Amino acid sequence: MVVIPTVTGLSTGAHLLSVPRTIATASRASPSSLPSLCYLKKSYYSPQRRSILPARKLVIRAARTESKGMSLGFRAPNFELTEPLTDKVWNLDDFEAYPALLVMFICNHCPFVIHLKKDIVKLSNFYMKKGLAVVAISSNSVVTHPQDGPEFMAEDAKFFKYPFPYLYDESQEVARDFVAVCTPEFFLFKKDGRRPFELVYHGQFDDSRPSNNMPVTGRDLSLAIDCVLSGQPVSSTQKPSIGCSIKWNPGGKQ
Repeated sequence: MVVIPTVTGLSTGAHLLSVPRTIATASRASPSSLPSLCYLKKSYYSPQRRSILPARKLVIRAARTESKGMSLGFRAPNFELTEPLTDKVWNLDDFEAYPALLVMFICNHCPFVIHLKKDIVKLSNFYMKKGLAVVAISSNSVVTHPQDGPEFMAEDAKFFKYPFPYLYDESQEVARDFVAVCTPEFFLFKKDGRRPFELVYHGQFDDSRPSNNMPVTGRDLSLAIDCVLSGQPVSSTQKPSIGCSIKWNPGGKQ
């Protein structure tokens, strides 16, 4: 158990607490290796939220799929996709000037995504001010799930006030290039100078799921972002994201 300082809010006037946060590798680390772990005073993660529990258990009926293990160091594939809300075309080069890039595969209808949407927005707003670039992509088939089509994506982005571009992967080629399999799925890349973006985190948002009565904190992802933005190494112990499978076009390759 390692005690890591954090704050109890994102707004001004937040106060500092010493709150126990368990890091999977810390118990095995030698004293000399502990400084390599990421200790930051300000983080999106707020332990106060642990006390907020749903009144009753919500039963979700959806196909559960885990994100696949990706080799850390995997280079971010290029993409060129349209943002339905603005009709702007985005590609990887648009984020070249940023030290880190978070790519999220999400959609409109998935209960696992809906469970996190508001907190994804909060986390993105918090870290985009610190220099993180964020982009969301929907690759779901509109043949089987028309509610995930571009018109509804634009409505979703507007309703939830997404601070990041929400892009439509109509051909599903970008999902294949990233080897994405579920929603939500998170890929965090870092960039050192002129080097390409390299994968440092491919794991869950946190331990919360729609039906497990655990509060949404964003702890796992925020800790990884904290480390990247402060130049610290990200732990290779990463829990896979769990969500709905990406809905592939009928008859198409997967």
